[in-house]
Amino acid sequence: MFRGERLANPPLILLHGGPGLSETRLFRHFNAPLEQAFTLVYWDQRGSGKSFDRKIPRTSMTVEQFIADLDELVEAVCQRLGKTQVALFGHSWGSVLGVLYAARHPERVSAYVGSGQLGDWAASEVASYAFVLAEAERQGNRRALRELRAIGPPPHSVKSLWLQRTWLNRLEGHLTPKTLWELGRILLGGPELSLFELPGLLRGFRFSLDAMWGEVSKLNLLTAAPALKVPTFFFLGRRDHWVHPDISVAYIDALTAPSKRIVWFEESGHQPFVDEPARFNASMVDLVRPIVC
Repeated sequence: MFRGERLANPPLILLHGGPGLSETRLFRHFNAPLEQAFTLVYWDQRGSGKSFDRKIPRTSMTVEQFIADLDELVEAVCQRLGKTQVALFGHSWGSVLGVLYAARHPERVSAYVGSGQLGDWAASEVASYAFVLAEAERQGNRRALRELRAIGPPPHSVKSLWLQRTWLNRLEGHLTPKTLWELGRILLGGPELSLFELPGLLRGFRFSLDAMWGEVSKLNLLTAAPALKVPTFFFLGRRDHWVHPDISVAYIDALTAPSKRIVWFEESGHQPFVDEPARFNASMVDLVRPIVC
């Protein structure tokens, strides 16, 4: 899906936050003003959103295949818009895919922006588990403590990961009826998703996570992509407990790049584009747009 398509607008491909997830509706709700500065390319990756199909071979759900898929998309975008490069915004899992692609194809990337930036994925999971366990102790939530201690620290199976993330969301207050109602209203409030498509969305997420978790959870960009040849920006939420900022900064500090800049979002968790959309949008326009003209 292309939005804000103008010849003068540089293309910006949005790489979403998890295998099987589609954040198109969230971006269009909170970040539509960016369509005035960029041609935004909303991509439902293989196995996610409208790209989910029961016939997708599980064996095709690999990091290498996703890099190849992204390369095909970049080629199509460049041909359609008459460009030679695209900018990439990668969130969470997308921050891994974006870095790996930029490292392999720097000639096709004008700039990279990472948010919820992963580095050492395994270390990130350890930090996230430690936080949620400590938070359960602080809040005196006996059930959370019992279930979290039962699964133990990472490495986790998909089932254990789901339990840990569920408790993280609950303890941070993200699963209240009011919050879930607001999320549902946003997701179903536009043409990108209908109520009838929700089951497929959920099936795609489960299928993708099951197929890819064993591979992606072992990725370490410190060794897989220690250098980039493109300008880099990192939009980090100070309150991110999915990918702890210390994990992001450890990778950023070690990264070699022609330029790199961290922009802190003090009131944000894992999704600065949702938690502080006005500042996120302004930062994209003021910092990134001038170098990708």
